[in-house]
Amino acid sequence: MDGFITALPTILKAMTMGAVPILLAALGEVFSERAGLVNIGLEGIMAVGAFVGFAVAKMSGNIWLGVLVGMLAGVLVNMIYAFCTVTLCADQVVTGMAINVLAPAIALFGYNLFVGSNPANATGEQMASLAIPGLSQIPFLGDALFNQTLLAYLAFILVPVVRYFFHHFRVGLSFRSVGENPHAAETLGINVVRTKYVACIVCGALAAAGGAFLTLCYTPIYTDGIVMGRGFIALATVIFGRWTAVGVLAASLLFGFFDGLNVALQAQFQAAPVMFFKMIPYIFTIVALIIFGSKHAGPKANGQPYFREQR
Repeated sequence: MDGFITALPTILKAMTMGAVPILLAALGEVFSERAGLVNIGLEGIMAVGAFVGFAVAKMSGNIWLGVLVGMLAGVLVNMIYAFCTVTLCADQVVTGMAINVLAPAIALFGYNLFVGSNPANATGEQMASLAIPGLSQIPFLGDALFNQTLLAYLAFILVPVVRYFFHHFRVGLSFRSVGENPHAAETLGINVVRTKYVACIVCGALAAAGGAFLTLCYTPIYTDGIVMGRGFIALATVIFGRWTAVGVLAASLLFGFFDGLNVALQAQFQAAPVMFFKMIPYIFTIVALIIFGSKHAGPKANGQPYFREQR
């Protein structure tokens, strides 16, 4: 018990760092699913955002330029998903899986070209932490919550912004209408196709920002498989969080806690197999989906193609 208490600040710090990329991708997925689009291609979009953010920041020396260009790359990749599912009415799950196969391959190919024979390109820029005076000195929670990168702070600020958007803005209510009944929304003058495309733009940008966080804040390197299933965990987070921004935040922190626990246990029991501890966040994901996944179906038109001529 004493060992756990001693390690608790480290676990909480790792919890916050682990929660941010999941939170960003999950908030993007909230926009997508509120518009009736189940995008399981988050893993691939995050991989592209991670590589492009890493490469652009390394070449320019500007971390924020890396974040922005990484987000743009994520949007471009997600436009493939948008065109196939919204314009062509293709199956959303199949298209998302195609993105998960295509996008990481593109990222790895780009990385191999970028590094080439110059090993100096293998290590990039890393965003510095910004400690908030006073608050960062709070025992246990201070370093975990108030000594983070600016991108992490922005991710947490997005939570109340997204909540307010969906509950108080006409556009946010339009998103929710499209996800519940697109044909009824069309009769009210809402452009369903445009709303779905906007949702894909936001989803692609935020998921890619989550990927960029991994290579610009979490670690200054890009490796194949750096996303490590976080895109799928973000999907589970949306279900676990009941398609709400606050719920997604709570779920992301919970998943991040188990990720941090995994790191702490590896340090505590060095003789045990590493992969045994790495399974912890994913086991929790499966358990959470079994317990909570079937009790709420989400937006009623979620995952259904929209044929404009149908009534």
